[in-house]
Amino acid sequence: MANYTFGEIDNVKEGDSFSDRKALREAGIHLALVAGIDGNQSVGASSIVLNGGYVDDLDLGSEIIYTGQGGNDANTKRQVADQKWTLGNKALLVSEMSGLPVRLTRGFNHKSEFSPKSGYVYGGLYRVTDHFEEKGKDGYTICRFRLEKINSFENSLQIGKPAVPELFTTSERVATTVLRIIRDTKLSKRVKELYDYKCQVCGIQISVKGIKYAEGAHIKPLGNPHKGEDKLGNLLCLCPNHHVMFDKGVFTIHPSEYSLIGIGGELTFDHKKHVLDQENLKYHQEHIFINH
Repeated sequence: MANYTFGEIDNVKEGDSFSDRKALREAGIHLALVAGIDGNQSVGASSIVLNGGYVDDLDLGSEIIYTGQGGNDANTKRQVADQKWTLGNKALLVSEMSGLPVRLTRGFNHKSEFSPKSGYVYGGLYRVTDHFEEKGKDGYTICRFRLEKINSFENSLQIGKPAVPELFTTSERVATTVLRIIRDTKLSKRVKELYDYKCQVCGIQISVKGIKYAEGAHIKPLGNPHKGEDKLGNLLCLCPNHHVMFDKGVFTIHPSEYSLIGIGGELTFDHKKHVLDQENLKYHQEHIFINH
């Protein structure tokens, strides 16, 4: 099974040229020699190649409208069947849901002002921000993905140019008014799996085309001025609504009784496998909770 790397590749920079797909593989940018989507349904998609394989692909530079995998004739590049939300398409969905970066490489066969005249050019990191279905130019249903260039997209929101994490490494949260970018970490993934992606407050499990979604919420926030740590005892598994409410101090958790102060009810948690740090709970109650 391939060992996929998410994020930048050592010694490879945006604008670097490669003669063919074998060279891309040897550099570690895109391991698949034929498929345009590199990854799988378990870990996500680490890389895509835009090389004229689908007539509906659209390259706007900092924004890509990418056609998913399947249903096309390899010789004519025309759709001959509907696409499904499986294989590489599901891998891109996982990347969207987990906030994972996707490497983009442009090939000479795709006709746009950003494509090279020969070979392949590495185009940098993008983030999958949307997915949808529509009828393609050939009349068949296609799976579509919107990808935004990470430095262009995030800088346009005036939130700086943060380092992009490798798969399941620690990462600070980035708040935006347009999109909540939630990046998985090893511990975040662990706490979500512990509760089967069900919110510890409301019990709701979100699933998009079979992909479960929840958010790892830090009790004592990371970074300045709070300086919380990325540890299991400082993490909760929450739905997006209760994550925002918790971060904004709408409710807090009693350090010993685990009742939900501000909204009522009790926190669901595994006392043996998930030991919450009581000092962090006290910190949240004293510094974040706004209704006391």
